[in-house]
Amino acid sequence: MSTKVTAPSRPVAALSNADRLSLYYFMRLARECDAAIMKLYRQGKIVGGAYTGKGNEATAVGSAFALQKKDYLFPMHRDLGAHLVKGATVRSIFLQQLGRGNGPTGGRDGSGHYADPQLRIYGNVSHLAAMIPVAVGAALASSMKKEGAVVMNYIGDGGSNVGDFHEGLNMAAVMNLPLLLIVENNQYAYSTPNAKEFAAQRLSDRGVGYGIPAVTIDGTNVGLVYETCARAAERARRGEGPTLIEAVTMRMDGHSASDDASYVPAAMIEEWKHKDPIERWEKILTADRVLHEQNKKEMEAKIRDAIDDAVSFAEESMPPDGGKAAEGVFAP
Repeated sequence: MSTKVTAPSRPVAALSNADRLSLYYFMRLARECDAAIMKLYRQGKIVGGAYTGKGNEATAVGSAFALQKKDYLFPMHRDLGAHLVKGATVRSIFLQQLGRGNGPTGGRDGSGHYADPQLRIYGNVSHLAAMIPVAVGAALASSMKKEGAVVMNYIGDGGSNVGDFHEGLNMAAVMNLPLLLIVENNQYAYSTPNAKEFAAQRLSDRGVGYGIPAVTIDGTNVGLVYETCARAAERARRGEGPTLIEAVTMRMDGHSASDDASYVPAAMIEEWKHKDPIERWEKILTADRVLHEQNKKEMEAKIRDAIDDAVSFAEESMPPDGGKAAEGVFAP
């Protein structure tokens, strides 16, 4: 059995209706950005790979919504919603995807592998579990500086089987560091199902081995994700150490645009379509009369305008200067 997240000394502040609408907005924005990215990829305007977080929006948005400005975010390539919540602009996302010279990586990369240190967002590398020790190092540094900040780090179900996961989590536990490690269990590590990845009943069961609180939650419930992460963050700020959170979701597209996910049973895809995190939250907000036809249309128009502007701006921006390729790569 997985242990539970320790309840804070005071309850997590209830989300206001404005906050609840913000969660909906960021999930919708992330999904529409992903759709636009896939369209550009199919048009041949994005070189390399394209990845979507479809089905994962509640985990990315709900978790990042629990952070403060001073906190550190170590997202993965399916956590576009977390980037947006933390302050990344839609323009910066499309500049990056199209590899423009004025983008976050100056055109050196055209995928989700990027960062914005000013927003305290630190990008992932392809060897995803390798970012866990780096995040733990950030948590140690923040703790030594007594910032009162937490570090939120994400890993997939497949990446949680790599040695870096265990080494990093063990260090965080031993040193009582303010780390929130979120395992996004998309149920397929690329094309490998959970049953062939690990023998435990839940990935959160691993928390027992490190003596830290761990919990498995429904990753399609954005309100639950927020509440769980907010409690874990409060716990970390009180100096009570790390928490392991397994958010169970379903990767509704293939690993990348080149993967048709034909290895996933059709019945499983159909089952999870009915658990769509955005539709689920929309029904709740509509029933509570927080979301209605007028503000929904206004939100849709705002998202459409933001993406149209960002795509146009990125397409009109200059490609990178090849003569500056080595800048920012090697230390003096």
